[in-house]
Amino acid sequence: MSNVSAAPVGRSLFFLIVAGVAWGTAGAAASLVFLVSDLGPLALSFWRCAGGLVLLLGALAVRRRRSPLVSRTPRAAEPRRNRLLRVLATGIGLTVFQSAYFAAVEATGLAVATVVTLGAGPVLIALGARLALGERLGRGGILAVGGALAGLAVLVLGGGGATVRPAGVALAVLSATGYAAVTLLTRWLGRAGGGADAMTTSTWAFAVGAVGLLPMAAAEGLLPHTAEPAKVLVLLVYVAAVPTALAYALYFAGAAVVRAATVSVIMLLEPVSAAVIAVTVLGERLTGATVGGTLLLIGAVAGLALAEARDAGARGAGVRSAGVRGADAPSAGARGAGASGTGAPSGPGEPGASAPRRRAVRAR
Repeated sequence: MSNVSAAPVGRSLFFLIVAGVAWGTAGAAASLVFLVSDLGPLALSFWRCAGGLVLLLGALAVRRRRSPLVSRTPRAAEPRRNRLLRVLATGIGLTVFQSAYFAAVEATGLAVATVVTLGAGPVLIALGARLALGERLGRGGILAVGGALAGLAVLVLGGGGATVRPAGVALAVLSATGYAAVTLLTRWLGRAGGGADAMTTSTWAFAVGAVGLLPMAAAEGLLPHTAEPAKVLVLLVYVAAVPTALAYALYFAGAAVVRAATVSVIMLLEPVSAAVIAVTVLGERLTGATVGGTLLLIGAVAGLALAEARDAGARGAGVRSAGVRGADAPSAGARGAGASGTGAPSGPGEPGASAPRRRAVRAR
């Protein structure tokens, strides 16, 4: 019987909903910054990384103070080389993801940039997992990839030059590539064994991003020229605090309890909320082709999530049936072993029961 009560699950679902909506406001805040100042996407990404780093370090300190035993919990040791690779690659991927996304928002608008980034990301992950990791795509995955490509084609070819700009779409796809690369690396390192706390990794990845972005942001212009400095300051603080520090903290807390497929579907609130803000607040106009392409992309992501849920259910049924085959059932001493069969419980960094949740982790 599961020890997870309805209360933690309900609270975790609420955390994920808030995180998804908060992430959807990041691009809106960026659009407002671009409207009232000359701050560029690289400088905005730097301030997001730097501010988010400070706040996440504070969140980690609070977590350690409230739960001192968390840091002492036994975890499969990750080799130092893998740990360094994880942090550096996550930081670089995060930098590409954020900077290209903000540039896409500036080029083609909030709604299209967000939908293309978040629609193409899971599809690139599915293709990359098939080509680089040998994971089976499946019929559902193939249909989802086809739907996503069709959605992108409709957006680019039928959106109209006034609302959809190919350069902006290309930047959004580049952003999705950065996100996909981080996710695929996380899977590959997870197969190699070893554990890694997702929130800690993301915190240090923000440090890598801030250091890497500093020279480029300085060349672009770190300090904005604006007639409304107070408004720009409030927006920068908001970007660092709400869709970065708060959203990441809530996401990791919720994703630790809720199934990965459910997480993926809830995260569709991000492009939906971004599109609503784009139309109602920023006055962006969406053509019929833009709406159609958006629905195709969102449907593709939902299809991938459902396909993963079916695969996870099939794997779970196989494990349960294997456990009732009389002489083949594991002994009492073996029942505590992780999915890797080493006798140690599967940690967050191992390819065990937590792997589906790890796949849902984003590098917003």
